[in-house]
Amino acid sequence: MTDLFDPEPVRWGLRGDPWVWRAMCEQLTGLALPPSVGEVERLLLATFDRVVAVDLATEPAPWVFREEFAHGGMSSGSVHMEMWRAELLPTLVDRARSRLDG
Repeated sequence: MTDLFDPEPVRWGLRGDPWVWRAMCEQLTGLALPPSVGEVERLLLATFDRVVAVDLATEPAPWVFREEFAHGGMSSGSVHMEMWRAELLPTLVDRARSRLDG
């Protein structure tokens, strides 16, 4: 699973996003890629929920603040929910799809 996180995206939504990315990668260390894209997506969503403590699928706020991801800067500690929905999580799912199809 951790292969999906390399390389990191060039663009983030808010300053907390790269820290969430790295925390999710760490949480998934040692796990094999599940056999289907749907299982990968469920695992990634559950990991995001565990790391950020919100349900990405249902959280209505455009962003959430998490102190553990605050490392300096104006939006430090802020996690951009829409960026995760629109780009970051789909990037991980697409990478998994490529590996499963290849």
